[in-house]
Amino acid sequence: MEIASKDLLQDLLERSQEHQTKAEHFKNLPLETLNWKASPESWSILECLEHLNRYGDFYIPEIEKQLIASRHRPSEKFKSGWLGNYFANTMLPKEKLNRMKTFKAMDPIGSTLDKGVLTKFITQQQALINLIELASQVDLTKTKTGISISKWIKLRLGDTFRVVIYHNQRHMVQAGRVLKEASRSSV
Repeated sequence: MEIASKDLLQDLLERSQEHQTKAEHFKNLPLETLNWKASPESWSILECLEHLNRYGDFYIPEIEKQLIASRHRPSEKFKSGWLGNYFANTMLPKEKLNRMKTFKAMDPIGSTLDKGVLTKFITQQQALINLIELASQVDLTKTKTGISISKWIKLRLGDTFRVVIYHNQRHMVQAGRVLKEASRSSV
């Protein structure tokens, strides 16, 4: 996949702003709705966002560190790597959400969660938005970041942003579905 760098960054910015706005709306919901689950093994709205917060705790500092360290001047085009493109595309939400195995450390099931999860998620979205804006000053293809599952694999910065933000989108869609189910079951 090849795309104009500015178009990619604009798309990622808009997605992140949308995630931030949805999370702001979640703040208006009662805690029992935010913690409602369709079944013991499914996730609540807060568990969906806590899962994202745990990934954000890794990726936001990693992206920031690599952005600051990058000596690669901006490029007009971003060219996705095959692995980064694969990871990014698997993160996008599908009509029927394909279940994925979650690493134990990233699985929030059974956690006691409150609205602080939302505050943290909103703060992380703002940090991502700031990093997306900074990213226009570096080459999104040549600047690389580590990933959470292996210190030996590096992804292109543009792909890392896509993976993180598409993953956020995936679980925001999931949280929206949980809210619909909770509303139908009249929490």
